[in-house]
Amino acid sequence: MSPDIRLLILPLPDFALLPFGAFLDKLRFSTDDEDYSQQRYCSWTVAGLTLDPVRSSSGAVVQVEALVSQLDLARFDYLVIFGGRNAMATAALAPHYKALLRQASKAGVKLLGVDNGVFLLAACGLLQGHKVVVHWRHEAEFRAAFPHLQVLPEQLYCIDGGRITCAGGTAVIDLAVALLSGACGRTRALKGLADMLVDDPRDSHHALRSLALGPGQGRQVQRAQALMRHHLGKPLAVERLAAELGLSRRQLDRQFHASHGMSAKAWWLEMRLQQARWRLLNSSHSLAQIADEVGLGDASYLSKCVRRRFACTALELRAGAREAGGALDGTGLAGDRG
Repeated sequence: MSPDIRLLILPLPDFALLPFGAFLDKLRFSTDDEDYSQQRYCSWTVAGLTLDPVRSSSGAVVQVEALVSQLDLARFDYLVIFGGRNAMATAALAPHYKALLRQASKAGVKLLGVDNGVFLLAACGLLQGHKVVVHWRHEAEFRAAFPHLQVLPEQLYCIDGGRITCAGGTAVIDLAVALLSGACGRTRALKGLADMLVDDPRDSHHALRSLALGPGQGRQVQRAQALMRHHLGKPLAVERLAAELGLSRRQLDRQFHASHGMSAKAWWLEMRLQQARWRLLNSSHSLAQIADEVGLGDASYLSKCVRRRFACTALELRAGAREAGGALDGTGLAGDRG
């Protein structure tokens, strides 16, 4: 019996364990009639450029089953790339993976980028003419690196022909259901969700309530926060943002004070500073590049704001993380990544 769907799984160094495990577990529940993990209706192979184990960002290690160079790529329906923690470091792997990914695409394999795996596909020139979904934390970074590509803001995933992109986290469960529905039918695709303690799968346009912090805050504040994230790297005036919401600057400030105890401008600056902090701890970007990505103008102004907010210079903040043994998780306004 031939599986209905066959996937080649490619974890990159420092990949996030949550989406990797969630995706494979959803496949596991749907792959047989009981719960024996027998790969009957769908099959997958964890592969790599070498047979060396791949370390995740949490330190857990995954054993590679096969060398991609020894596999018949035409046997697979999808090649799923789980990106590393550092977006641009993942993109920098393009020279090592470009030939493989192009060969897979030529063989008719659909390419699926999860989390920062999207950066690798873009760096290999394989997302031209396709719509792209990126994790919200990396959206401004992606737009800066690949301004010619169309990004769909705040979506969970996008299936666009032979290219599929997913924000990561638990969104891979929703994507897996969508892929399995097409290959195995809706009933089999939904199998196991209760075991995973997951309710109905979300569609790709699902709006995350967790991105809008604060109990009882108004819908207009949530919409304003979404616009702030979308325009993170742009010097957009708060007055213009308020106008897009049909509010005056004073009305918007009043709602932010009620929800967060600060003005909309102050909240937006805090969002930018938390994003700048995260990039300082988790990327090798220059201060000028980070300042541009988060809408803080130039390196001088970024340094001034960072010193005022975190009581140290930007370089001291970055050096402190390295001395502590590596990058730290950000404490962004909308919470840390899974």
